[in-house]
Amino acid sequence: MTDPRTTVVVITHNRCPELLRTLDRLAELPEAPAVIVTDNGSTDGTATAVARHHPGVRLLRPGRNLGAVGRNLAVRQVTTPYVAFCDDDSWWAPGSLAGAADLLDRYPAVGSVTARILVEPDGTEDPIVAELRDSPVPRPDWLPGPALGSFLAAATVLRTDAFRAAGGFHPRLWLGGEEELLAADLAANGWWLTYADHLAIHHQPSAVRDSTVRRAQGIRNTLWFTWLRRPVGPALRRTVHLARTVPRDTASLRAFAEATAALPWVLRERRVLPPEVEARLRSLEPAQRDSTARSYTG
Repeated sequence: MTDPRTTVVVITHNRCPELLRTLDRLAELPEAPAVIVTDNGSTDGTATAVARHHPGVRLLRPGRNLGAVGRNLAVRQVTTPYVAFCDDDSWWAPGSLAGAADLLDRYPAVGSVTARILVEPDGTEDPIVAELRDSPVPRPDWLPGPALGSFLAAATVLRTDAFRAAGGFHPRLWLGGEEELLAADLAANGWWLTYADHLAIHHQPSAVRDSTVRRAQGIRNTLWFTWLRRPVGPALRRTVHLARTVPRDTASLRAFAEATAALPWVLRERRVLPPEVEARLRSLEPAQRDSTARSYTG
């Protein structure tokens, strides 16, 4: 079974062994998807290793670390109707790419499908899965699964044209919770985001990561998204909640300082979401406040 409907896009930075494992797993998929890798300025021999071990993979080398924008660069090369993202430490389960494409074929108002995340080496569900499965976002009767307010890039298949029309990942956010802004803009463009429990992606978290830096970026990007798209009341509530709950350390202080320093840009770019999209995000607020999977730690 081959399936020409979906291209897999992977971004990587100095994780050559993990990337090669991911590419090995993708090469074994029955769908035999086209794969594009953006090497975000790796210095560990990633490009040479990919060319040697996976010559059929299209390798992009922008020469610097673009963060999530490396996905935008790759999507420019995509010619299939759907694009699946995964990280260099994750890989799609056999049949899941075809299953996501089937859903997108069948439901033309669905813009993205997020899969169940299995954490390796034990194959246990990621804690975020329960929140996706029990999403409180109101949904139309025809939607094939729970409606989502956002998605996880490393576990989602999207319509290529919808991704491009929404502008892709914003370069200012770089990496860390970068999906929230794009997801809101997809919804504002009329797309529904859904979760599919029968699809799966495997994630074996890399040890090569700075969780403190990632936390600071996540807090900053959450604040930026909140003030770029939410009305003043919800934006204030979320800001106060973050201020009360994030770790009280230098990383959190830096995140709030960076977010505040960009206030002129935020005010210039601010565009409040349509009421129906804002209502979906408002329905998520209790779950976000109580969530352990979404807490800023590290």
